[in-house]
Amino acid sequence: MHTEHANPQGGAAPARPRFDRRTLLTAALATGAGVAGATTFNRAPHHSPAAPPPPAAVPFHGARQSGLTHPQLPVTRLLSLDLPGGAGRDALRGLLASIGAVLAGAADGSLGDARLDGTPPVTSLVAVGPGLAGRLRLNVPEALAELPAFAGDRLEPARSGGDLLVQLAAEQPWTTGVLAEHLVTAAGHSGAAVRWSQGGFLPPVLEGRTPRNLFGFKDGTANPAPDDPTLWGPPGPHADGTVLVYRRIRMDTGAFAALPRERQDLVIGRRADTGAPLTGHAEHDDPDVYAKHPDGSYVLPADSHVRLSSPRLDGGARMLRRGWSYDDGPTDRGLLFCAFVRDPALFIRVQTRLAERDALTPFVTHTASAVAWVLPGVEKGKELGAGL
Repeated sequence: MHTEHANPQGGAAPARPRFDRRTLLTAALATGAGVAGATTFNRAPHHSPAAPPPPAAVPFHGARQSGLTHPQLPVTRLLSLDLPGGAGRDALRGLLASIGAVLAGAADGSLGDARLDGTPPVTSLVAVGPGLAGRLRLNVPEALAELPAFAGDRLEPARSGGDLLVQLAAEQPWTTGVLAEHLVTAAGHSGAAVRWSQGGFLPPVLEGRTPRNLFGFKDGTANPAPDDPTLWGPPGPHADGTVLVYRRIRMDTGAFAALPRERQDLVIGRRADTGAPLTGHAEHDDPDVYAKHPDGSYVLPADSHVRLSSPRLDGGARMLRRGWSYDDGPTDRGLLFCAFVRDPALFIRVQTRLAERDALTPFVTHTASAVAWVLPGVEKGKELGAGL
């Protein structure tokens, strides 16, 4: 349950200022005095400070899709689309062209929708599910396949899978909502239908700090950089693509909060206050899964989340993990876990260990799942998914 190490989150909107009645009354009196004074004195003109420039737009075109190459933005929207059963490659080509046009317009501000004025940056990614790849015999990696069932899964089919996954990220939910509307319209013109949709968010956090999840722990301390070559396909047609594994994880925040703080730290394997592993002193210290107490027990408990998900148990292989919280009601809150990996076998190994032995398991339920091939990026003048 991690997002991204050293991932700047400074794009989150600042909190609105709050005023009490006394402040408002004082301001009103001051304003009245100013108006009265203006009739008597010649005041020097007042110049407001220049507004800060808007954040730079993130280009849509490039070798890799912006949803992975750009730092994680605080709001996300995932859309799963299905093509009709008898649809062929021409239908997919049309759907990808329509989606690509919307995403390119969102990135450069050319969609012509006044609701999106001044709202960059936007990032996105598009990925193809294994079912569609098999039906149309698309050129995707052989490793792309549906995930096996894991112990404890409570997956809802209506929230899982899909022929095509589209992920948007932005500074505000307004932006992702308007863009999702455009994508749904474009998909409908191509004969595709929405299978499911899910929104998520990050908490406000200072730039360079690690955000916390709904359990109150820092989430995203140990991650490879997005340009790590081990995340991307080998040289050839799959070089600038990767595999997305998505899991919707409901979190029992009340039951976890009822644990003593010391027990919470042991379940996770980190200290809630600093984010440091139990074997270290600072957040970014590398957890030592082999360190032991004098009595021979592990400092990181054998069933702790950090230990069971440690890359040391997989020969150092790592996934890029980006997560957003979600809140769909008082009893349905949790994490949208997105893992990016060249070979999904790594995710399967890690999740198998977690499902069988993780001390966090009593407090989480996996309710939705999807796996998809994240397409390489598209250069200007070319079509999204041309390599398929």
